[in-house]
Amino acid sequence: METEEDAAGTIVADEEIYGNGGVHVGESSRNRPIISGEQLDIEAYAALYTGRTKISRLIFIAEKCGVPSMQLEALRMAYDEIKKGENTQLFREVVAKIDMRLGPDYGPDNSWADAVDRRAELKKEKLENELNAYRTNLIKESIRMGYNDFGDFYYAHGQLPEAFKNYIRTRDYCTTAKHITNMCMNAILVSIEMGQFTHVSSYVSKAETQDSLDPITATKLKCAAGLAHLDGKKYKLAARKFLETGPELGNHYTEVIAPQDVATYGSLCALATFDRAELKSKVIDNVNFRNFLELVPEVRELINDFYKSHYASCLEYLGNLKSNLMLDIHLHDHVETLYQQIRSKALIQFTLPYVSVDLHMMATAFKTTVTGLEKELEALITNDQIQARIDSHNKILYARHADQRNGTFQRVLQTGAEFEQEVRSMLLRANLIKHDYNMK
Repeated sequence: METEEDAAGTIVADEEIYGNGGVHVGESSRNRPIISGEQLDIEAYAALYTGRTKISRLIFIAEKCGVPSMQLEALRMAYDEIKKGENTQLFREVVAKIDMRLGPDYGPDNSWADAVDRRAELKKEKLENELNAYRTNLIKESIRMGYNDFGDFYYAHGQLPEAFKNYIRTRDYCTTAKHITNMCMNAILVSIEMGQFTHVSSYVSKAETQDSLDPITATKLKCAAGLAHLDGKKYKLAARKFLETGPELGNHYTEVIAPQDVATYGSLCALATFDRAELKSKVIDNVNFRNFLELVPEVRELINDFYKSHYASCLEYLGNLKSNLMLDIHLHDHVETLYQQIRSKALIQFTLPYVSVDLHMMATAFKTTVTGLEKELEALITNDQIQARIDSHNKILYARHADQRNGTFQRVLQTGAEFEQEVRSMLLRANLIKHDYNMK
């Protein structure tokens, strides 16, 4: 491999390739905690969340994991969690998924479901009577609270569209900025559960216009906006929102997202879209975000490895994380795209400083075959992301650098032409002033 300053030297030296991500003999002495590809600890994972999202994530894991024991464990925990609430429809769905595989204790508990449904009917009737009375008396605050209670009722019973409608109806009866913020937060929560991220963006914008938002609410809005951008595949915007999330978040938004998710989502989106300068200033040197990264050491290490050009180690971390990330309810649709963008960036950055690169050494650094590497590089060259050509016979990548001498001559000629034009304009203005010529 040759640097531009020493293009006449040998093609590549071992120490150069190791400095860019290869596996050096002494690499094992670094003892970095490479995470294993072990099965996700469902109990520890579920403990990060509360409310409906906890159940949704467990059901999602059961549907996507493909491991029977893991599937049953997730369904068992979802069953137990649902019975703490009042969502009988979701309960019946989980019972159908279990299909008596967990024994009689996790079967269709009809007596419990019927009792919950009866209580729900009585509560709904009571709420309707109260709301009608509030409407008759025209008390705005009471009407707002009545619709809010209806929203909570429908949300608890899994009727999300009805919950959303009732939360939105409180808008006409809000009298303070706090009321509007509360309405927006409820609408955002239900919209995230329904996967309606256009609504999320809309109500985040509305909430952010309110005066004197408390720090916790502001950080919640950053997270919600980040999820909306992630769903829209606007990864750079998503990264910025997650990176702006303050440490005030703590465990205050576990009904939507855990602090560990902020670190993971923000880091992967940043790796895929930020340049080296942004990665350094907005991620690595970001004191607030560092608090989130400490919760997920493997993500912190892969960020540092990518920045230090230890690509083999970085890609190993990503490979170990992938199976668990595919079980994430918000990230699973984006893992392949983000991984491809991160790998492409690594390939581009690897080749950037050199005039020529030995593909055998580069394949070793990226733990792939020469044939596979050639195909990746061909795609990047075709898309003009790498200015280079491949010697397929000798397996060498040659960079195409612009003719600097010709470029310098062109810039000099352009500067001369611009100078001549400016001088002519100055002389013309001077003559006009000298002869006292005015346009009329």
